[in-house]
Amino acid sequence: MIRALLLSTLLATPALADEIWVTNESDDTVSVIDVATLAVKATYPTGERPRGITFSRDFKKLYICASDSDAVEVMDPETGAILHDLPSGEDPEQFVLAPDDKLLYIANENDAVTTVVDTQSRKVVAQIDVGVEPEGMGISPDGKVQVTTSETTNMAHWIDTTTHQIVANSLVDSRPRHAEFSPDGAELWVSAEIGGTVTVFDAATQTEKGKIAFEIPGIRPEKIQPVGMLFSPDRTKVFVALGPANHVAVIDAKTFTVERYLMVGRRVWHLALSPDGTKLFTTNGVSGDVTVIDVAALEPLATIKVGRFPWGAAARPTPN
Repeated sequence: MIRALLLSTLLATPALADEIWVTNESDDTVSVIDVATLAVKATYPTGERPRGITFSRDFKKLYICASDSDAVEVMDPETGAILHDLPSGEDPEQFVLAPDDKLLYIANENDAVTTVVDTQSRKVVAQIDVGVEPEGMGISPDGKVQVTTSETTNMAHWIDTTTHQIVANSLVDSRPRHAEFSPDGAELWVSAEIGGTVTVFDAATQTEKGKIAFEIPGIRPEKIQPVGMLFSPDRTKVFVALGPANHVAVIDAKTFTVERYLMVGRRVWHLALSPDGTKLFTTNGVSGDVTVIDVAALEPLATIKVGRFPWGAAARPTPN
């Protein structure tokens, strides 16, 4: 009887699995995808219009930009409960967390500032004037440089994280939406949504190394709008979400050439890799779903329905 009861309990206990967390702009929720089953396992309410999303380095806290609530919410991913808010300034859209977990850099689109918040004291430590409509946020692997891109000013602003001062400004094409440092910190990649390009900078000199344009047969050039970007686990490729073109571009990280286009859902925004690096997840705003791509084969595997207008995505490994 005891053995039977123990077996029944073990069978009834859900297996722990890696997760992808997705913000749903129009539902004011986050969806939690089980990487093993490729199904939504939970949905939690958030503030209004959640967009940017990232985990603390120990994955015990989830930070969410609740844009229309003018707050950064801190959630307990074990329970889905909101622990507290962080001061964020007006209309936080994207953010980036320092490698040591101490400071959160937040783009305030309506205020044209980058707000720097101490995650422990929950206080604003700096507000840095940047260009008009800041959104893209990147930070170097060593945490010494933070970059904010301004959509209307068409610039990448290089910020010294010690002094909280801008040390350089780099022009890019129209409406930069995302900034991504290479894993070794040597390069910065910036996507320009309306310009339809990705510019690659030498991070040490802030000078342009290359520019990547896109061309997809049967799709009008104005529909090709690069936004979110992500390096492959082996660092040889960069995946770029192309917005209403409904494709993800696969770029050779060394030669800056486009190797392939992968069809996904409608209006692809952002990307996340599964913790083991074998699957790429794309948030498709208009179709309200997530496309799962096999990273090795570079082929779509599945489509997962989530909430309305999914936007941001972040991965969480199996809880210990």
